[in-house]
Amino acid sequence: MPFTAGGTTDQQMRALAEGAARRLGQPVIIENRPGGGGTLGVAATAKARPDGHTLAQMITPAMRLAMLQPMSYDVLRDFSPVIHLTGYFFGLAVRADAPWESWRDFVRAARSRPGQLSVGNSGANGTLHLGMLELGLREDVQFNHVPFRGEADTIPALLGGHVDAVANSAGLGELVDNGKARWLNVWTAQRSRRWPDVPTLVELGYDGMVITSPYGLVGPAGMQPAVVGRLHDAFRAAMDDPAHRAVLQKADMVAEYLGPDEYAAALRAQVERERALLRRLKLLAA
Repeated sequence: MPFTAGGTTDQQMRALAEGAARRLGQPVIIENRPGGGGTLGVAATAKARPDGHTLAQMITPAMRLAMLQPMSYDVLRDFSPVIHLTGYFFGLAVRADAPWESWRDFVRAARSRPGQLSVGNSGANGTLHLGMLELGLREDVQFNHVPFRGEADTIPALLGGHVDAVANSAGLGELVDNGKARWLNVWTAQRSRRWPDVPTLVELGYDGMVITSPYGLVGPAGMQPAVVGRLHDAFRAAMDDPAHRAVLQKADMVAEYLGPDEYAAALRAQVERERALLRRLKLLAA
């Protein structure tokens, strides 16, 4: 998996791995491979033997980067989809004492001060960055995008007044619950169970804007159907384990199960959506 130990995804994957290990009768080891824009795990998996012993978390940035520069793998050619798992909770937040009570207030302020309102994100060309770029494009306003090394680094910047807002995940939720920050919008398909008063982007008038950076597990191309099937069955059962469901609930994430064939189709559709988004944002030639 392409993230460091201890974060939300690491906790989710470890709970999932423990459940799958019980079904498989052998350990399932999480190997953290951060860096490289989220591509190190998938690149290694693409080169691994297709025996079912090496899997990768296929994340959207790894798919996107392969469109922006030459990579050692092809998302649709070099992998065997096993199972789709879930997607992230994202949203835009400001400090509790900020003058903007709503997303519309924030947009009006950005329109009156082009390029001056700063929005922190977890890295250039990441999902949070591109989500705000698309919102700016749809509203014809310009934000000052400030990239950080990760989502955790955006939080002290927000609290310290170094940025006006942050695009972040549910990791910011404790500050919201403690009255130190507030969400202006959320990017999920439905309103959050945890913060039911915050509108979604679709409710705010942005048709089709559901941004959750969905992900699942893939193996190398050429895996035998029986191997894919056994792995799928183990991880499918593990998704329903109470420990795994508890991690998802804590992070305000929703289980989004797809089997191998459905996940393969979803990957093809996601590649096309990402390519279209990059072209709309003029990050990729038409």
